[in-house]
Amino acid sequence: MKLWDKGFSIDKRIELFTVGNDREIDMHIAKYDVIASLAHAKMLNSTGLISESELKDLEIGLQNIAFDIEKGTFKIEDSFEDVHSKIEWELTQKLGEVGKKIHTARSRNDQVLVALQLYYKENLKGVHQKVFSFFETLLHLAETHKNQLLPGYTHLQVAMPSSFGLWFSAYAELLIDDVYLLNAVSKIVDQNPLGSAAGYGSSFPIDREFTTKEMNFSTLKFNVVAAQMSRGKSERSIAAALGGLCNTLARFSMDICLYMSQNFSFISFPDELTTGSSIMPHKKNPDVFELIRGKCNKIQALQTEMILITNNLPSGYHRDFQLLKENMINAFEDVKNILDIFNFTIQQIIVKEIDLNDEKYHYLFTVDSINNLVTEGMSFREAYQKIGGEVQSGAYKASLGKNHTHIGSIHNLGLEDIRKKFPKY
Repeated sequence: MKLWDKGFSIDKRIELFTVGNDREIDMHIAKYDVIASLAHAKMLNSTGLISESELKDLEIGLQNIAFDIEKGTFKIEDSFEDVHSKIEWELTQKLGEVGKKIHTARSRNDQVLVALQLYYKENLKGVHQKVFSFFETLLHLAETHKNQLLPGYTHLQVAMPSSFGLWFSAYAELLIDDVYLLNAVSKIVDQNPLGSAAGYGSSFPIDREFTTKEMNFSTLKFNVVAAQMSRGKSERSIAAALGGLCNTLARFSMDICLYMSQNFSFISFPDELTTGSSIMPHKKNPDVFELIRGKCNKIQALQTEMILITNNLPSGYHRDFQLLKENMINAFEDVKNILDIFNFTIQQIIVKEIDLNDEKYHYLFTVDSINNLVTEGMSFREAYQKIGGEVQSGAYKASLGKNHTHIGSIHNLGLEDIRKKFPKY
């Protein structure tokens, strides 16, 4: 039941160690192995390596397996090494000798690689869509709360006036940068590696352009050695892009945790979205955002893991690559869940009215006071020294804030300009 079986049994301890969690993880790529196998079968037929009737049998067999995967009835039992061996066994059981022909002109190396590329490609698109939904939510919140002022901070010290509109739309626009990276990575994985076999191609007259079109890849990885070496490089690139997105989400989560605390008390959430304490009945804890922060920080560490596993490996295939799969797939699943729960909870945020006359915000408008003096004809340096002296002596009296007219400021958020920037997939 192994694709490399040569008629002898492997030591059970070796088998357990080398298989690892592949069976569980491979459920995520099962449907993509079927997609690639269908494309491969059609190509074998187009080049005369299998007959028309054999192709029809393989198509029916693979479509039935795809249906079982979709229904959730497809299983990879312990007797199988991975999803690839299970699918070939299923085909052989139902189709006999025809099922054994599916592996003609391919290796498990490029079989795994193409299934992963298809999984990455589709899930990058899925992440892109979820980021866009979150982005739209933030812009809606920015519009809704654009006139509600919020203290701005530098060094965690009260600095200048901000607003909830500015805060929400800041994170919305940061997501655009993250999507630029996601789209760049999408180009990296949108290259068909099938046909590279074990990394050195095939003596069969295969048509790699055929499978490229059949699986909707934009192009193929032409050089067969480069195709095999892309394993690891794709994961490093994806981990960097997901890490960038998670950096934005983690920082936003940290803001939320701060702003929910009694010392800030800028925002709140409905009770049903918070958790309590086993001994302190007054607690409303932001556990969702703390876990988002922790999970996002964990994902940011993934790039280092991917680099260290593959660093300095020589060209060709190495079993080390197996270790990339589990945490890479888990990262995708976690990011999608994080985006869903973040979008769900942030829509229910309660924005509080903040009394900017409170003593702790006394110096929030010092820069506006300086600018008022400059507008009246005083030089900036002189105005700075005057207001600075008043602050030092305790004589400063806050003046009303000035209207900020330039684009991207509290009174001119430029939300539509930000919306137009969001890149398509």
